[in-house]
Amino acid sequence: MEIKVLGISGSPHRHGNTETLLDSFLDGAKTAGASVEKVVLKDLDYTPCQGCNACHKTGDCIVQDDAITLFDKILKADSVAVASPIYSMGITAELKGLIDRGQYLWARKFILKTLFFPNEHIIQHKGVFISTAGLSWDNVFDAAFPAITAFFNGVGFEYNDNIIANNMDEFKGIKNHPTALKDAFEKGQKVVAVLEKLKSQNSLKGGQKSKT
Repeated sequence: MEIKVLGISGSPHRHGNTETLLDSFLDGAKTAGASVEKVVLKDLDYTPCQGCNACHKTGDCIVQDDAITLFDKILKADSVAVASPIYSMGITAELKGLIDRGQYLWARKFILKTLFFPNEHIIQHKGVFISTAGLSWDNVFDAAFPAITAFFNGVGFEYNDNIIANNMDEFKGIKNHPTALKDAFEKGQKVVAVLEKLKSQNSLKGGQKSKT
């Protein structure tokens, strides 16, 4: 019952504060025995949603590019960690563009009624939001949370946790933060342990049902 953890880096700045925090989370997950993959959005070829609403009739996006391939990966993962720094009080354009492209899944769920995630499925799929911000304000992440919530709802994941670190300007980078990287590593380990336990319990339930 290998756990698959997918990390999505939404930062246009390679190996910066947010991607480094994501890497620590993924390292923790890998140490706990998970299969780990990282996707960097800036390296993909995809366009923003065209707002054509064709998916409301067909359930499919008319634009077939790397965004659709990535959503296929997301739906096959057990845990997805979405990472974005805070730009202008919100998530990056790269990540927002990807989230908007998930409209075809929304259409399947709410218009065509061809996609349904039972509660048992949602509980066994954990979503994590990872972010950093230069400002020290406590509310600097607030505008990002609704979009992340919409993303995890759309792909059938429980929004399980946030790994966030502000005040990067004062710390002069994530590597100087006293706890963030360690916390991210430990949360990577924790989410794998939780998912392994849930999968084991589900497997036992399935075995008991087959005997009755």
